[in-house]
Amino acid sequence: MSWLQVIVLSVVQGLTEFLPVSSSGHLRIISQLLWGEDAGASFTAVIQLGTELAVLVFFAKEIWQILAGWCRGIVDKNKRGFDYRMGWMVIVGTIPVALLGVVLKDLIRENFRNLWITATVLIVFSFVFILAERRGTKARGYEELRMRDAVIMGLWQCLALIPGVSRSGGTISGGLFLNLDREVATRFSFFLAIPAVLASGIFSLPDAFAPQAGQAASGAQLLVGSAIAFVLGYVSIAWLLKFVANHSFAWFAAYRIPLGLIVMVLLGAGVMSPL
Repeated sequence: MSWLQVIVLSVVQGLTEFLPVSSSGHLRIISQLLWGEDAGASFTAVIQLGTELAVLVFFAKEIWQILAGWCRGIVDKNKRGFDYRMGWMVIVGTIPVALLGVVLKDLIRENFRNLWITATVLIVFSFVFILAERRGTKARGYEELRMRDAVIMGLWQCLALIPGVSRSGGTISGGLFLNLDREVATRFSFFLAIPAVLASGIFSLPDAFAPQAGQAASGAQLLVGSAIAFVLGYVSIAWLLKFVANHSFAWFAAYRIPLGLIVMVLLGAGVMSPL
């Protein structure tokens, strides 16, 4: 993998990871369009560590409160408040994607990365955004989050294993269908992604150096790529939280649908290979 590829793909990762446009889908499309080959799921998983570090830094105070509250609740049942429950919600909500990630490992790294699938999902799931915005009342606040919400949003997160869906798009849509406030659903989607993304990135580190599918990257390239993704990811989080306060997620559908159609045209014309 060249340094130009690393820099371009890391910039794309940082800018798109938290937006409901699918960072993995964008990395797949950009790699195929500019270099004629897939950078690989392992490279994607590793540089996602940079964007996930941005979440840890951006929400450091809240994450610490949740961890501290969870630990206090474990030791003393009389101190089991909202933070204790939130800790368990994140843990339980992560279980579905963790299990599927292991079971479907080979499909995720190979079959699911077919660009015909990516383009189709970009279009189809855009209508899920629109429906979620229309059906959800957005009346439930942060303190109203319950374990049922975590389980359902965790199941929605599983869809992000397919490039083109978007991890944030899936979980936030699930939250909107549960009538959560848009900003609440977005914030919880960030927390819900932390264990899954960190585990995926760490698990994929060895394969990123000698991948079974995709391109190999050096340690220096992975480090620089993660650093770029961290900086731009931090900026993206701040922007998205401000955006969702006053704007519908349906706006992202207006971007996803044309992108999916363009990819289909390029595939049909033979300009891009689906594999």
